[in-house]
Order: sequence, then structure tokens, then C-alpha cells
Amino acid sequence: MWRPPERIRWKPDGGRWPTPEEAAASHLFSPIDAGPLKLVSRTWVPAMVPWRATEDGEVTPEVLAWYERFARGRPAAIVVEATGIRDVPSGPLLRIGHDRFIPGLAELVKRVRAASNGETRLLIQLIDFLAIRRRPDPQTFFRRYLKITDRHRQALGVATDDEAREKLTALDDESLARALDPREIESLKVGYRERVTDMHLPHVRDLPKVLPGLFADAAKRAETAGFDGVELHYAHAYTMASFLSALNDRTDGYGGSRTERAWLPLQVYDRVRSVVGPSFAVGCRFLAEDCIEGGNTVEDAAYFARRFAASGMDFLSLSRGGKFEDAKQPAIGEAAYPYTGPSGYECMPQFISDARGPFGRNLEPAARIRAEVRKAGFATPVVVSGGIHGFAQAEAVIVDEKADIVGFARQALADPDWFLKVRLGRGAEVRVCEYTNYCEALDQKHAQVTCKLWDRQALDEPDLLRSRDGKRRLVAPAWTP
Repeated sequence: MWRPPERIRWKPDGGRWPTPEEAAASHLFSPIDAGPLKLVSRTWVPAMVPWRATEDGEVTPEVLAWYERFARGRPAAIVVEATGIRDVPSGPLLRIGHDRFIPGLAELVKRVRAASNGETRLLIQLIDFLAIRRRPDPQTFFRRYLKITDRHRQALGVATDDEAREKLTALDDESLARALDPREIESLKVGYRERVTDMHLPHVRDLPKVLPGLFADAAKRAETAGFDGVELHYAHAYTMASFLSALNDRTDGYGGSRTERAWLPLQVYDRVRSVVGPSFAVGCRFLAEDCIEGGNTVEDAAYFARRFAASGMDFLSLSRGGKFEDAKQPAIGEAAYPYTGPSGYECMPQFISDARGPFGRNLEPAARIRAEVRKAGFATPVVVSGGIHGFAQAEAVIVDEKADIVGFARQALADPDWFLKVRLGRGAEVRVCEYTNYCEALDQKHAQVTCKLWDRQALDEPDLLRSRDGKRRLVAPAWTP
């Protein structure tokens, strides 16, 4: 992952923890409604991908244990990981693109309900993504993947495709830059990646026709499985965020101006809302800032927030960054990972940071966006996350009206019992996240995500679920009040 040049070392500090009485009287532990979603507190575990599904996207015992462990800590809401809406292979990522996934997801809901004694509301995040390929070996790229055209033959002064391929393998970078176009250079240096602006590809051109139905079918399956709602994934490097992006210059009415870029996300929401019942919550996660050159700003995000609130969304969850455009060049044989560049750092800042520090980096943008939503006359709850780990810090988010609900991602991974410990006046026992991004490094490799603060503890525990290499436990040790 990219690191800021300042490289200041920050130490997380949970601060003073409340007594049970103070916690009970706090804003953080007060109830709130997000449309039909009735939350007992303003605590939220955002979607995190733990890479525990089968290669076919099915729920496994490891998936069940992961969410059951979070539920035992009694957060008000958990959002299940980004779950693919298409019935296509996508590795050990959960999928919901066919009815055969419903029984496993229903069991997941059942386990969370039991573990939290019915207290925790459960949503599932619905995601679509376009094709991305691994960075190829240059010889393989030229001899197998590159489509040779007249332009190549003319630039290289050869007559046949085979001659062109052989000559390309011998060129230096400067000569390649003259022989190949920018997208071909990118495919060589980083790996091929589809964009929503690739209008020459029929399946990309037809996304506005296809996606509303795919999202709606997935949401209906989630409702059938017993979830309390869905979070539409409009953030980071994926399809819907790309439609929202200022870099989207499609000319079919779905790109260009803010109004046009918001059109498909609004159509997706409308279709989803039309197929689920009134007691089922529908909101979205999108970016407060893209954090890339030419990308969306806070002003763009505020515009989208107003449009989403006006459409009737039940909550707005804000993240930041995490884009392909500034990602680090992957090694040959690996795919680009959108959290390795400066925008990725903004999404998951580490304890080595700049003068702004890694804690609460998204709070001020969220506050500006929430203020614009309120100014427009909407009370839609805003969820914010990013480096929040102490009670006083989280309480101030609500008191200062920077957001309405606080998301704890890495902190909940470090200690799933944060919520219960703080409510019981046992905050001093909280395992505070160190923000080393050990978990993020595992995620980058698509390895089962764990936390270094607990994954080597009590490995002799009976019936312990271990990582594939047998060296790590997969859920945090139990805590008994």
C-alpha cells in the first residue's frame, strides 16, 4: 500500500471509557430509525470481505462463524460483505445471483439472530464489478493476447501479424509507447480492465438495461433469506461507482453531467425498491471523495446524497477513495488492487500517516454532505466510518452532527466485543486496533482475513476453525462478561 511521504507514526488511543450509566445515556447508544430499519443504537459494522466463501460463492461454516462472532458483540447493525449479484465465478466471494444461494444466506441470518439475541439488524451489500485481468508476462501478452491491427503493422513496418508480434517482444518502453495505444500499454503494464465507458463492448453498453434487474433480483433473494435490508454498493472501484464518477463520459445519457451520472444508480434503487416490501431497508454506500485526479469531490458527493435522499433511500453510508486509477502496478501474474495507491490509503489509512493522521479522516467530508442533505429538507441517516476506535471519539461524531451512525470496521475486527464491553462499562478491556493494516494485506492476497491481535492466540482451543495453512484462528477468542 502507498504511504504518505511525511511518515508520522500515530498511536491509537481509546481515551476514557464510560461507566455503564454514561454509556446508557449517550447519543452513541441511543436508538435510531433508518427507514424501516429500527436500530437499538447508532453502531454499525460495515461490509468487510473475509474471503471465506466457497469458490462457487456459497456460505461456509467459516462464513457463519465470522458473522456470528460479530453478532455476539451486539452492534446495532452488521452489513454482510460485498456479495456478487451475477451468477458468475468470482473466487471465494459470497454470491446472490441465483436462488440456490438463498438457503446458505438464510442460515447466516438465523445464526446472527441467535448470537445477538435478535438485537443486531443484518443487511447484505450488493455489488457488481467488471472484468479485470492479471498483469501478463510481456512475451505472452504480445504473442497471445494483443489484437494486431493495421495500425500496429504500419507503425512497426511489417507485413504480417507474426512479424508484428515478434518485433514487439524486442522493443524498449519508449518504442512500445509509440507502437501501442494507451489502453494497450495499460493492459501490458497493469493488466486488462474493463471500464463503464467501453461503449464498443456490447455488454458494457447494455449495463443500464441489465443492472437494475440484476440488483432487484438479488435484493428480493436477500429479503427471502430474511435479511433486514440491502446496501447497494456504489463505492470504490466497481461498476456503480464508475457510473457516478466524474471520469464517466458515456454519451448515452448515463455519463457526463452529475445528473446523467446519477441516473443509473437511481434507476437501480427504484427497481430494487419496487420489488421488496415496505419493511425492508434499502440504502447505499458511496464515496465522500474519489481522492483521485479528475474524480468526484465532496461537492459531487453532496449532490448525489441529495438525489439519493430525495429518491427515498433509507440510509447513506460514506466511504472514500479506493480506486484503480492510482493503484500500484501489480507483479506479473497478479491483478491490480484498488487500495494500493493514494486513494486506497484514504480508504484505509494506516498508523504511519501525514499530519492529518489516520483517525476520522472521513468525518469532515461526511459532515459537509450530511449538512447538505439536511439543508435540502431530508432526515436520511448518514453512516460514517474510518479509523474510529474510542467511545469519546464516536460519541462526538453524533453530538457534533457529523453523522448519525458510526461504522466500526477494523476496530470491530480487532475486537468484535467493543460494543458490549463499552455498554457494560468494561471499555478498559477493549482490544484497540493498532491500524497496522495486517488485515488489509491479507485481503489484498485474497487470503482469509484475520487480526494480528488475536489470530495466534489459544490455538489449542477445541474445534477451532483455522486458516487454510493451519497457522491462524479465524475468529477472535470468546469474551465472557
